[in-house]
Amino acid sequence: MKSPVEDYLAEVLASVREDRSGAVADYIPELATAPADRLGIALCTPDGRVYAAGDADTTFTIQSISKPFAYAAALIDRGPEVVRRSVGVEPSGEAFNELSLEKESRRPKNPMINAGAITTHQLLVSADAGGDERVHRVQAFFSQLANRELVIDEDVCASELSSADRNLALAHMLRNYGIIDVEPHRAVVGYIRQCSVSVSVRDLAVMCATLANAGRHPQTGETVMDAAVARQTMAVMAAAGMYDSAGEWFTTVGIPAKSGVAGGLIGALPGQCGIAVFSPRLDPHGNSVRGTRVFARLSDDMGMHLMGVEPSGASVLRDVDATDAETILILRGPVQFSGAEVILRVMETTPADRGVLLDLSRVDRFTDVGRRMVLEGLRRVRLEGRSTAIHDPDNTLPDPDLGDGSFAEIRRSVHP
Repeated sequence: MKSPVEDYLAEVLASVREDRSGAVADYIPELATAPADRLGIALCTPDGRVYAAGDADTTFTIQSISKPFAYAAALIDRGPEVVRRSVGVEPSGEAFNELSLEKESRRPKNPMINAGAITTHQLLVSADAGGDERVHRVQAFFSQLANRELVIDEDVCASELSSADRNLALAHMLRNYGIIDVEPHRAVVGYIRQCSVSVSVRDLAVMCATLANAGRHPQTGETVMDAAVARQTMAVMAAAGMYDSAGEWFTTVGIPAKSGVAGGLIGALPGQCGIAVFSPRLDPHGNSVRGTRVFARLSDDMGMHLMGVEPSGASVLRDVDATDAETILILRGPVQFSGAEVILRVMETTPADRGVLLDLSRVDRFTDVGRRMVLEGLRRVRLEGRSTAIHDPDNTLPDPDLGDGSFAEIRRSVHP
């Protein structure tokens, strides 16, 4: 059985593909020539499974999506107290390139705006580190998170440096107030090289899943950062990742997120998944138009709003048993998106000559998305000519319509 998750992602992309509103970022000459119709998505689960659709392997520069990951690196390198003395965590309510400084301390309001990101870059490694060391640090850290070697797009970097007057002005003001002590041009060069790392949505989904997985890499199993660093990073993304539309974003979508002017948009949903979308046309806030619509759709369809999260439970798959005729999946706890994805994955691997029986006697409840995903999995098993059955003594999955007018068989017991 083929999992329906990628089919769903492809359908979501199709639903926004005809939206050609917005415009590519033209203040960076190299980005102004980017193919505007590219559209891709990837989703990574806490155990490293990546689902993707569209232009998922197209590379583009990370731009401001680098900010939360550089912030995490600074927290690792220097500790939260040192970072807090230089960069705040409050939403600015202003555009990404404004000089949003606190009145008394003069520190940037948060690390997601350019002034804060320039400052954060200067906190990497150590107080006396050189510019090359800091660039190497972000490149190596981003590569570790993506689980592959990432490179800097030198053409975009040179193009961005040629139009960096605004960032240079920010750096001069930061030095004037004593927030950074390095020569402003060197500070901006380091920051722009950080923004010029080339990634795909597959890379970004894995990077976000590391945040969502409390700092444990979903594919390598390595603890890349402490859980406290991952939590702090996602909290700042929730508060300020979408700039002057952060409040609207969080109330409607509810996923800690960050955008980039190359058209990338990421989200990290704690305990569930990392998501990345790529579509270059931007709205007036500098956020991907189609990417924003995709995230809104995912949030609505899949119950991903952080404030609407279901109570966590034990691992949904308690055991797998088998008879000559059937594979028996013994489930427990609440079944939401992440649990339903595990069930679908196990269904994919069940023998082609056996039916599938779900034992729901230990299941507390299904969320709407959990119900739909599990029933779709059973429908696909049925289409392969195999039997489908449910043991559901507490009626936690009433009326198990497989979506085509057929129903899974209801069993009074697991073993006749």
